[in-house]
Amino acid sequence: MIQEEYIREKVHTYYWNEDVNCATVMLNILTELHDLKLDLQVIDSAVGMHGAGGFGAQCGLVEGSLMFIGIWGKKNGLLTEKIVDLCYCFAKDFEQEFGSLSCSKLRPQGFNAHNPPHLCEGLSNKAVNFTAEYLKDNAKFL
Repeated sequence: MIQEEYIREKVHTYYWNEDVNCATVMLNILTELHDLKLDLQVIDSAVGMHGAGGFGAQCGLVEGSLMFIGIWGKKNGLLTEKIVDLCYCFAKDFEQEFGSLSCSKLRPQGFNAHNPPHLCEGLSNKAVNFTAEYLKDNAKFL
């Protein structure tokens, strides 16, 4: 199965079967793609990272990606300064690709009872693919 199909299936499963947020979806799929294990505390820490608990702040897809870049970088022996640089470049590239890092701009309808469930599934597919490709492109630093 090609990566894009795998990601689409996993995003759907995590949202609809496990009902987790976008940051958790991002962390889970990236760890699977890179054959890493996450401590349960990392997953627990992501529980409110969907725009700061629905406040509309930084997107959980960005937050989950940045958390994973730190985990991935340390696991692969990167220096802290290099991880910080990768996070900066990731945020810049994500903003260029998607137009914002802010949940309130990426999900302009906000979080309300009238929204369909898992409104960001399509965006999540694109963002997980984007992050997976970003990591592949930057594996040269390992």
